[in-house]
Amino acid sequence: MLKMTETAINKLKELAVYKDGIPRIDAEAAGGCGMSIKFMIVFDEPRRNDLCVEIDGIQIWLDRFTKRYLDEDTEIDYQEEGFLVGDSFFSSSCAIEID
Repeated sequence: MLKMTETAINKLKELAVYKDGIPRIDAEAAGGCGMSIKFMIVFDEPRRNDLCVEIDGIQIWLDRFTKRYLDEDTEIDYQEEGFLVGDSFFSSSCAIEID
């Protein structure tokens, strides 16, 4: 499900030494009709229903909401601006029902 570049693996291992908590992928949702979702890596405590994915000895946790929006082949990379987790998601559809 998740793939990591070697640069991202090395940076995550380096940060794990200094950060409190475990690495987890978090999704930040914004909007109502026209929702956008941005993925990021944060260091946090695992949550009760989190799923664990292990890549090259690194455990990355994510919740079911985040997993639902990740592509099957999501790639995690690291560049100067930080971790890049897959592509951001944008939906222009509106889920409002009117009776």
